[in-house]
Amino acid sequence: MKAEYEFFPAGTGQWQPTAQHGVTERVLSRDPEDPEILTRLANWAPGLDTSAAGVITHDYVEEVYLLEGELHDLTLGKTFRAGEFAMRRPGMPHGPYRTGTGCVMLETRYR
Repeated sequence: MKAEYEFFPAGTGQWQPTAQHGVTERVLSRDPEDPEILTRLANWAPGLDTSAAGVITHDYVEEVYLLEGELHDLTLGKTFRAGEFAMRRPGMPHGPYRTGTGCVMLETRYR
């Protein structure tokens, strides 16, 4: 289970690299027993293209809110912008994506 936190400034601290090239993160909370379960700010670099990874699925619920920039879904042929939200159940296919400007999103994962 994630630890309890009272309000703190989420926009501070260094962006940390992730396994996905071109994506950095600020983890706001994480389940120490299940590291995929987290809430984070994810920063996608301008020009990032995830085509090589293909369509994505995972075994957790994922909620994503775009805070800045844009994200183009190559499968759907649609571009999503700041202020848009996605909720994905386990196993829901999504992506791949491309972003020209880069984007920052709030992402929450849970089971």
